[in-house]
Amino acid sequence: MEQITDTSIDFRACPVRNVLGRFSDKWSMLVLMGIHESKTGILRFSDLKRRIPDCSQKMLSQTLKNLERNHLVNRRQYPEVPPRVEYSLTDTGKSLMPPVNALVEWALDHFNDVVGNS
Repeated sequence: MEQITDTSIDFRACPVRNVLGRFSDKWSMLVLMGIHESKTGILRFSDLKRRIPDCSQKMLSQTLKNLERNHLVNRRQYPEVPPRVEYSLTDTGKSLMPPVNALVEWALDHFNDVVGNS
């Protein structure tokens, strides 16, 4: 593979880097997969919390806000007491799921190669 040595290239403008940076944190993929794999494609906060029990409430809330801000998740709040909030994937979020599923399959196939006994 050829090494890039052109110092005039601005890697901060790289579309791949900028897009992947929006949802490549520790929890975003799990949230996206959780919503996608739900029977209705809609989950409430408490449902997501049950699916990802090791994610703190604060981190789950921040992750959902980030995914909503980046147009991957819809947030719908109903005018009820107590308020009911549901999360679903946007069309953009749905279009992301085939490559995410392929990555998950790859990770399962190569887990021992990559993680091994480290």
